[in-house]
Amino acid sequence: MQISAELALTPLQDDFEAPVKAFIKKLRSSGLTVMENPLSTQIYGDYDKIMEFLTEEVKEAFQATDHVILTIKLVKGNRSDYAADF
Repeated sequence: MQISAELALTPLQDDFEAPVKAFIKKLRSSGLTVMENPLSTQIYGDYDKIMEFLTEEVKEAFQATDHVILTIKLVKGNRSDYAADF
């Protein structure tokens, strides 16, 4: 089953850029389809592959940062080719 996931990692600390950049670099090296924008990052692919990847990387991000929020939206289906038609 294909899914789309939108992720927003929000460290609650002054030095917030380093944990965000580290998390995005892990996403980029995952082999999944990744699209970035200023507010979030989207990943697309197989449900099991994404969830396995997130299980490991979210744990690592949480262990590396004392106070952090991760917002995740999941959509069934690969929406990586979506283009607004209005």
